[in-house]
Amino acid sequence: MRSIWKGAVSFGLVSIAVKLYSATEDHDIRFHQVHKTDGGRVKYKRVCSVDGEEVEYGDIGKGYELPDGQLVVLTDEDFDQLPLGTTHEIEVLQFVDQEQIDPIHFEKTYYLEPDGVATRPYVLLRTALENAGQVAITKIAIRQRESLAALRVREGVLVLHTMRWPDEIRRPAFTFLDEEVPVRPQELAMAESLISTMAGDFDPTQFTDDYREAMAALLEAKQSGGEVQAAPEAADDGGGAVVDLMSALRRSVERAGGSAPAAGSDDARDDARDDGGDDATAARTTARKTPAKKAAAGEKTPAKKAPARKAAPKKAAATEDDAPAKPAKRAARPRKTA
Repeated sequence: MRSIWKGAVSFGLVSIAVKLYSATEDHDIRFHQVHKTDGGRVKYKRVCSVDGEEVEYGDIGKGYELPDGQLVVLTDEDFDQLPLGTTHEIEVLQFVDQEQIDPIHFEKTYYLEPDGVATRPYVLLRTALENAGQVAITKIAIRQRESLAALRVREGVLVLHTMRWPDEIRRPAFTFLDEEVPVRPQELAMAESLISTMAGDFDPTQFTDDYREAMAALLEAKQSGGEVQAAPEAADDGGGAVVDLMSALRRSVERAGGSAPAAGSDDARDDARDDGGDDATAARTTARKTPAKKAAAGEKTPAKKAPARKAAPKKAAATEDDAPAKPAKRAARPRKTA
């Protein structure tokens, strides 16, 4: 296990250095969201609702909306300045009987381990709690959230249960509570008899997660039956799905150290790509036509006609890409005419 918090239990004038570990873990079968048609992973991006741009995690703050609709934005520095005395201390407030704590208050459970040379005072507090048969009510702050907590002993280890604050417990405001619902004595006696018949000692190992076992069996059956497919390889798009081609091109230019064109000049960019493609194709066409021009010069072709052939590189590019053999025939025609 890996500790998630380090601090000290403050017990009177005694300070016990401890490490905090999560005492529970989930064994749920987890699924990825995938595209049904090709199995591709479905990803989500953090996008600003104002400018539509993706926001890096480090640029995300916390905002609180006021009743009048205005927004208060807090940064990490703001949270660091808050007076939170229980950030590295578990302060013992009082000792109570465990039966006085309603389980509805319990939230999450952690183990406490003595840190360094704190084993002796740790064992002292553990033994005192066991002999008194009570639990300690404490306060602790985990991840910038302060909670009440109950500290008790379980199998020789101090266990900390974080608890809900009283105003976080909802009241059951159901209408039937105000109604007079009659219960016949015979029905009550039968229900009590059933409870007595089913009574026993609680052993959690006698109970199983039937749904999880059935899901595991289903997955194993599909695997044995060959109903599996290789996970598709996704293109490296910087951790998120590409929204459109222009956004991907713009990010590629910026990543390469260049400057992307100004927003709103999509037509200019398209024209630049078209012109660049035509220029490259025209260059290839000129290189291929060079022998033909020399042959035409040997046949006393007027010098003024040579520039006329270079005047429309786009048309020549299209002809050269569609049928490479046609330019040779056009070069031969002037010889027959002459």
